[in-house]
Amino acid sequence: MTPAQFRSWRKSLGLKQKDAAELLGLKKRVIQYYEKGKRDGKSVGIPTTVELACYAISTGIGGFDGTATEPVPEEFRNLPAVVDIQSEDSVEDSDESDSEDDKVEAAE
Repeated sequence: MTPAQFRSWRKSLGLKQKDAAELLGLKKRVIQYYEKGKRDGKSVGIPTTVELACYAISTGIGGFDGTATEPVPEEFRNLPAVVDIQSEDSVEDSDESDSEDDKVEAAE
């Protein structure tokens, strides 16, 4: 998953960086690093575990205890479905969903 695909995934679900961080169990700053693809000038890759978690969330899975899945938290259950998270072209990147988080990141 590229930084652009990761950002497209988040935006396609209508998530702010803070929300994506909460769902993935990460800090908001890590989401910003993944979307930028860099941290302190060094390349940052998106781990396979995060890619798989993105897929799980986009299919409505919010957790797994080893034997059964748990749904995503109630406040995130009405997220739009993602058709293909592997293709950057599958989701239109809309400026209308840009939040203050995105504007702060762009200024860096």
